[in-house]
Amino acid sequence: MSVYRDGYDYYKQACQQYGLEPINFAYFLLSLSKEQLDAFNESAEVKRGHDLDS
Repeated sequence: MSVYRDGYDYYKQACQQYGLEPINFAYFLLSLSKEQLDAFNESAEVKRGHDLDS
């Protein structure tokens, strides 16, 4: 879940930079596409040192 939180923090910083009000974390997760969720999950597995093909 920390990978999602990292993505959300990045999103919030971008919103602040452009003077936008960010949506809350739950809506942020709901708005992610399957491709984005897959990319986050893959990144998390790589960070943990797991091989995705095994």
